[in-house]
Amino acid sequence: MRNNRRTLARDLRVDVAELAFAEVHPEHVNNGDENRYPNKIGSYSKGLPHEDNPASASFGEVDLDAYATLTRALTTGKPADFESIMLAGPTRLVNPQAGLAFDLEGVDAQAVTMPPAPRLDSPEAAGEIVELYWMALARDISFTEYATNSTVADAITELNNMPGFSARPVTVDNVFRGVTPGDRRGPYVSQFLLHPVQYGTFRLTQRQETKKPNTDYLLTESDWVAIQNGAMRNPNPAADRDSERRYMRNLRDLTHLVHFDALYQHFLNACLILLDMDAPLDPGNPYVLSRTQEGFGTFGPPHVLTLVGEVATRALKAQWYQKWFVHRRLRPEAYGGLVHLTKNNPGRYPIPADVLSSQALAETEAKLGTGIFLLPQAFPEGSPAHPAYGSGHATVAGACATVLKAWFDESWPAFHRTAPMPPSVAGPATSPQQRRAVVADPNGTGLVAYTGKEALTVGDELNKLSGNIGMARDAAGVHWRTDCTRAAELGEQVAIRLLREQKDTYNEDSSLVLTKFNGDTVTI
Repeated sequence: MRNNRRTLARDLRVDVAELAFAEVHPEHVNNGDENRYPNKIGSYSKGLPHEDNPASASFGEVDLDAYATLTRALTTGKPADFESIMLAGPTRLVNPQAGLAFDLEGVDAQAVTMPPAPRLDSPEAAGEIVELYWMALARDISFTEYATNSTVADAITELNNMPGFSARPVTVDNVFRGVTPGDRRGPYVSQFLLHPVQYGTFRLTQRQETKKPNTDYLLTESDWVAIQNGAMRNPNPAADRDSERRYMRNLRDLTHLVHFDALYQHFLNACLILLDMDAPLDPGNPYVLSRTQEGFGTFGPPHVLTLVGEVATRALKAQWYQKWFVHRRLRPEAYGGLVHLTKNNPGRYPIPADVLSSQALAETEAKLGTGIFLLPQAFPEGSPAHPAYGSGHATVAGACATVLKAWFDESWPAFHRTAPMPPSVAGPATSPQQRRAVVADPNGTGLVAYTGKEALTVGDELNKLSGNIGMARDAAGVHWRTDCTRAAELGEQVAIRLLREQKDTYNEDSSLVLTKFNGDTVTI
């Protein structure tokens, strides 16, 4: 029997390997900006040496010899070449070799891809940067005040006139949100970021440390170029912190959340909340109708809690290949520098006219001072030291949300306006327990009942959680909209492939069903 099991284990490994081998790797295509602009203004270069003399015609541009050391390492893949990349300061590049790693389970890091990012001079990029300027201006506005706030109204009006938003009209119900139906239903913040989380015998409220209002960074030319050169900054100065912990009430709170989080923690929390609610499992779970058994190590709580972390690391490897080896898209802070320099020296860079003449830019100058058009950052250090496209947070969010949508009954109305308020004391659940849908009050010091009529389903709130995490990085000024929406879809691909490969390793017969971000249904 022992030898038979040994043979079966080997055969299963071979079968799964052949299944992966049968998947043809896609062609990876970038937007062409790296070749289009010899001075590399359309490509990621943070951390490398940049011209720091304001009188120079190439002020803020990367040293081309240094850039060549980066591309040489990415071409050869040799560890020694990565050690030879020329840096300007103490900030080190974040893990470019991750995209070359192999995984022996699930999709290979190079077997999935993303479409090219919008070009530097495209209407799509123009719309995205104008949205980012508006998000920076709106960081301190409570979500509950969006319907009556003039800044939000102006943002909606201008974005609807940007060519990049013509296919998706902006309204007060979807402004600064993700693109799934769940993002557009109910309040801005997912219930999974507001309700208490049960960690064994610990019950944690989701009131977090946050920043004081109007705490923005990279507001001068000298600071901007220093950050491009890899200058170090304290990421969380004590003087800038709010003295009170708050529930997520505005974009600034969300940006602080995604500055210091462990990427998958929000989906671990969501999983724990659903388990604490005794949320119904997907009907395809083999133990839903079992008379004699329940799941544990397979198709039970330990299994799904492990999957949330397991899929995250695989999704990151796939995304890191896209970031470093395919797209190398510049960060919004770098584009904001190009906008600033072009506004003060017309014609310097190919920035679309509707960006340069936008109300968002005029409002930014009015706030920062005459002649300052930089994109204000929520983080003192600006973006992390890796390319923009796509977002690591959004990739992990897409992957983890997909696992949880496969695991639980997506259609279950978990949160409703007539359900009980979030409990303060944990108790064992004997049947599925709805919770009342809530929002943070304008000060973020308490939760109040959401007054909307619709019940909020598991699937919609998981999609919204994914959107919240991705768009929070946009609100910080460190990512573009397409960095997030397309990265979530990449994470979704990784999760589906992982679940499919694992299926053959179980003794149970299962048939999990989930709804993708685009509305298509997948059976695993």
